[in-house]
Amino acid sequence: MILFSEQLKKYRNRKNLSQEDLAQKLFISRQAISKWENGEATPDMDNLVKIAEIFELSLDELVLGKESEKVVERVVETKAEKHMNGWEFLAGYWWLIFPLGGMLSWFLRSLIEILH
Repeated sequence: MILFSEQLKKYRNRKNLSQEDLAQKLFISRQAISKWENGEATPDMDNLVKIAEIFELSLDELVLGKESEKVVERVVETKAEKHMNGWEFLAGYWWLIFPLGGMLSWFLRSLIEILH
C-alpha cells in the first residue's frame, strides 16, 4: 500500500487540505491520516470510499494510481430532427380528446337546435 500512501498525500496537498482537515471530514484522528500517509496503516473500505469522494476520484485512481478514462458523450437533439409518429402523438396528447370532444358535442348540439 505504499502507492496508496503516496496518492493520499498527493491528492490531499492538491486539495490544499491539512491532515487535520481531512481527518475532520472523515471523523477520525489526525494521527490515523499520518499513519496512512507513512504506510504504517491502511484505511478500511468505508474510509477509502469517503476519501475518493472528497478528492473526486475513482478508487482505482486513489489506490492504484490508474488514471480513469473519462468519456463524455453529448447528444443534442433538436426539434427539427425529431419526427413524431402517430402513436407518439397519441401517447403525449391523449388528454386533448376530452376537451375537444366536449367542445365538439356542444357545437353539434347547438347546430342541431338551430337547424330544427
